Amino acid sequence: MAALFAAVFIALYVAHSVGDHWVQSSCQAAAKGQPGWPGRLACARHVLGLTLTKALALAVVVLALHLPVTALGLVLGLGLDAASHYWADRRTTLARLAQLCGKAEFYSLGTPAHAAHPVTAGGTPAATLGTGAYALDQSWHHLWLGVAALLIATV
Repeated sequence: MAALFAAVFIALYVAHSVGDHWVQSSCQAAAKGQPGWPGRLACARHVLGLTLTKALALAVVVLALHLPVTALGLVLGLGLDAASHYWADRRTTLARLAQLCGKAEFYSLGTPAHAAHPVTAGGTPAATLGTGAYALDQSWHHLWLGVAALLIATV
């Protein structure tokens, strides 16, 4: 059972990275947090592409390793993962959670909104390689990948 969980988690983790960064279009990334239907639809398209990427990766691993997973486990795991991903990627939801958990300052890290944001010699905001919002977003997704892998491996 532990090896099944590990194999499923690794497949989901790799597919998550590919789906969240390579499969997601620039348009989806820019629009998914916008209010109203344009943002909701962009986020839904992103989550659909991401979930299909994860399903494909899982299919390859399950077939290649002859893993004993059930259709119900796959539907529950991928469905919960997709729902949690959509929730976080609407952006205001995760920002509110960060604020409620006392992580608002970390959430703004790497942006001009942060009190200690980096600046150029000219005093303008300097580019950074990452933000607190991105780190919290990915951490949230990793949590739910673990839950999804557990469901897939045990149901």
